[in-house]
Amino acid sequence: MKLLSWTHHSSAGFTLRGHYTAPSGRPVIHFLHGNGYCGLVYAPMLKGLSEHFDLFLSDTQGHGESEHGGRFTGWNRCAELALEAWHAHAPLFGRAPVHAVGHSFGSVITCLMLARAPSQFSRAVLLDPVLFSPAMIGLMALSDVVGLYSRNQLATRARRRRHHWPDRAAARANLHGRGMFRGWCEDALDAYVEHALRDVPGGGVELKCLPSREAEIFGSYPRRLWSSLARIEIPVQVLRGRDSYPFAARAIQRWAERRANVRWSEVPGGHCFMQEDPDAAAGAVRGALLGSNA
Repeated sequence: MKLLSWTHHSSAGFTLRGHYTAPSGRPVIHFLHGNGYCGLVYAPMLKGLSEHFDLFLSDTQGHGESEHGGRFTGWNRCAELALEAWHAHAPLFGRAPVHAVGHSFGSVITCLMLARAPSQFSRAVLLDPVLFSPAMIGLMALSDVVGLYSRNQLATRARRRRHHWPDRAAARANLHGRGMFRGWCEDALDAYVEHALRDVPGGGVELKCLPSREAEIFGSYPRRLWSSLARIEIPVQVLRGRDSYPFAARAIQRWAERRANVRWSEVPGGHCFMQEDPDAAAGAVRGALLGSNA
């Protein structure tokens, strides 16, 4: 899978970056990563998709090679900037149909993009989206008013995350089988160690996505999420990890019950099921985009 780099100086004043495959006329997948990751962390799954699709991988503010850019702009502005970067590069792919795929945080940003630019994408596949119910968002908003939500458990844990190691081998040994990396296949962990870490001048490696940025995202939430979900009209397939967050499952089911264009199914694995079995995940995405109902 040969990838080229792209750069976009955004209207927010910082530079976004990512990668793409050379346009071939095939359908295009616009891909957005989860919080704390970057597009290339998913290389094992994306390699399987690259046999059938052109790829456009977009790294959000403070992730991958994209600039940190000061304070996090928020989920909704993040979606606007991702669309801005895509619009700047879409002419490369001509008239090829464009599909939207995202994981976790990237799935929610994808939903906000689909609502904002309904004519840009043909179909979407959301990999374990962290959808919050209206009641949860109401509670988040109330907690935010009194300054508590930014200190939730996920945000607090992210702030404490180890972010520096002597070298990549030490990082790999430290992360293997622990926390969110439990169950990841070897190739996926290798991709994380290679692409989510940067060399530090003077020695060692560190996370490209600072723990503070990961915490900012965990300590915030999308505005007007359910009104955005209601505006999505293209076919959407949600793939949820069987062992993932129960709150998201309830929100996904609620959305699917209200929208005929939304289907969902469970697959083996947890929140990062595509890192546990990249080949199966690639097959499921491919089936959703190119299957008999596509």
